[in-house]
Amino acid sequence: MDRYIEAVVAIEGSESLSAIQSAVRSTSVPLGYDRFVMFSASPAREDLVDSIYWVEGDWFGKGVTVDAETYVRHCPVTRNFLNVDEPFFWTKVMSARGEKYRVVRTPRGPGFHGLQVPVFGRTGLEGAMSFAGTRIDASARTRAVLTMIGAAAFRAARRLIEAHEPNGASSLSPREREVLRWVAAGRRQADIAASLGLSERTVENHLRRVRLRLGVATTAQAIRLAIRSGEIEV
Repeated sequence: MDRYIEAVVAIEGSESLSAIQSAVRSTSVPLGYDRFVMFSASPAREDLVDSIYWVEGDWFGKGVTVDAETYVRHCPVTRNFLNVDEPFFWTKVMSARGEKYRVVRTPRGPGFHGLQVPVFGRTGLEGAMSFAGTRIDASARTRAVLTMIGAAAFRAARRLIEAHEPNGASSLSPREREVLRWVAAGRRQADIAASLGLSERTVENHLRRVRLRLGVATTAQAIRLAIRSGEIEV
């Protein structure tokens, strides 16, 4: 355990994403986990995933690079952490009907297996770190170790990413502030559109302009920046 605690300390003190990734690999690969996904999440979003910080490995067995859209579309267990408050194992097997994912207590037998570690903070669900492989150690000890490593890695990566966010915010239009306030309050885009008499596409266009005005990549970053600058209150 001393080795894993040292890895957490190294992750927390990392000054680059590559250093975080190296520390995660050094502890996870010997346990059979050689695929990684780390992402921020917002339950208010239709697709849940706000921004992917890190994707590595052959997730779908085809040797293709996996981007955010591909990962979300092909990995239905991602949404499962909306219903749980602790890490969970999952497994994927191939059948005549294609890929079949299941959330399981302990992965066994052939297939592709993984552990998803949701990360919660003061505002609730903030993101997750996923580990996967074909021959993984799925013991309770490993689950505890990777939960610790995954949460530390996510928080360290987010700290580094937020450190590069702009400190000032450009003025938003009244409608843009209104839409952003609703999203910050946890409302779904479809509900916002219905309440304001807009189409969902128009709501998304407002949010896209908000991100451009504030110089950020994600809506979650826009909300944090707008709150800090006084553009919106929640």
